[in-house]
Amino acid sequence: MEAKNWVAGEWMIPNGGSYVVNNPSRLSEEVGVVHTSEEADVITAAEAARRALPGWAGLAGSKRADFLYKAADLLAARADEVAVLASREMGKPIGEMKGEVVRGVNLLRYYAAEGVRAVGSVIPASQEGVLQYTKRVPLGVVGVITPWNFPVAIPIWKMAPALICGNTVVWKPAEFASLTASAVAQVFADAGLPPGVLNLVVGDGAVVGQALVEHAAVDAISFTGSTTTGMRVATICAGRNMKYQTEMGGKNAAVVLADADLSVAIPAVVSGAFRSAGQKCTATSRIIVEKSIYEPFVDALSAAVRELYVGDALDPKTYLGPVASKSQYSKVQSYVDLARSEASLIVEGELQVSPDTGYYVRPLVVTGMDVGHALAQEEVFGPLACILTADGFDETVEQCNRTVYGLSASVFTRNLERAMRFLDAAEAGMVRVNLESAGVEYQAPFGGMKQSSSHTREQGQAALDFYSQVKTCAVYYGA
Repeated sequence: MEAKNWVAGEWMIPNGGSYVVNNPSRLSEEVGVVHTSEEADVITAAEAARRALPGWAGLAGSKRADFLYKAADLLAARADEVAVLASREMGKPIGEMKGEVVRGVNLLRYYAAEGVRAVGSVIPASQEGVLQYTKRVPLGVVGVITPWNFPVAIPIWKMAPALICGNTVVWKPAEFASLTASAVAQVFADAGLPPGVLNLVVGDGAVVGQALVEHAAVDAISFTGSTTTGMRVATICAGRNMKYQTEMGGKNAAVVLADADLSVAIPAVVSGAFRSAGQKCTATSRIIVEKSIYEPFVDALSAAVRELYVGDALDPKTYLGPVASKSQYSKVQSYVDLARSEASLIVEGELQVSPDTGYYVRPLVVTGMDVGHALAQEEVFGPLACILTADGFDETVEQCNRTVYGLSASVFTRNLERAMRFLDAAEAGMVRVNLESAGVEYQAPFGGMKQSSSHTREQGQAALDFYSQVKTCAVYYGA
């Protein structure tokens, strides 16, 4: 398998170097080769997208929808193939990865349906004989920069609404998801998407991403990644007067009140913290527990963590697999070392494979740190969760909001009044009751507050607002 560029409807090897991708579950296994791009490749892709724009934007919405429906059917037919490739490339357990591909299929069909829906409204005019109305029109060429942790779903939830709104796209995937990106691009190619409408450019973020944001002739950027990089993207786009969307980090809390049903709370907290090895921006990394329920909660959580199966991503029994890469392993391990030296261990899971075969990190829960400690404030992006305790509802909410992030938060309670108060008081873009922090559906808006987001929203109908602009039209036809 090779990751190459798909530009102007043709597959081509870019001008940079290349590197071998090894399976993070089995480091001795080579998965494929990624050919890296240079700035000139990005410029070429943007030019191809610009040439394709008039024809694509000029198509009827139903015609654009036909391509998305065809891509959905092709992706559904290749679901197992794409899921296995992604699991081998970045280590997500195969059960989760298959579910993600299904989500990609559903996203394509959801946005394809927008091709025949209303795109504006009629507004009364103050003058007789005037028809005044609005319509949604494309932004133009959109640059899409996607992460490795959802290598199918996130690219599609950006590209599908962009395409149905009439934009053309230059897509830069994460380095550790480039092989999967090539497989997804092949789906669009086989669906017959006109040349230049979607262009894939693979390579290093410092080269390809920077060229796309700073130099390419694009009209908007949609970025998902770290807060540090996202803030820089926002600054550059503002300087170029380009529309931008940044989805960034999270330090998400699960608040467990004294009246919580632990049979509901424990599975949700475990899933939120440890699915995908904690490599989700919506992962539960802080667990805030009322003191009166602390001991039974910790006992139940510890028992659940000890039962987790940590193994090869392709093993159907695996609950969490390896982290995605060597650099990711080093980062997560640094937090594990910090936890061992400055916190109290509650429970650590076991590996069902040799630790030397892949980038495996044991699921870990710790406590004993202050709410301002790095473990309670910084995004780990790995299978490590910390427990904080609080006296009463008000203190749990205060601790929940003690973070620069504001992506998602959950509360577990049987008290409807407290549940509704939490939904109002939690400073997060996605708030949930008796549900895990990681699990927003594709038809609902996705995004955060504070430093988690640039305050636009992805998915659902909200995505259409970002990928379009409103034009107000008035026609005088006579009194």
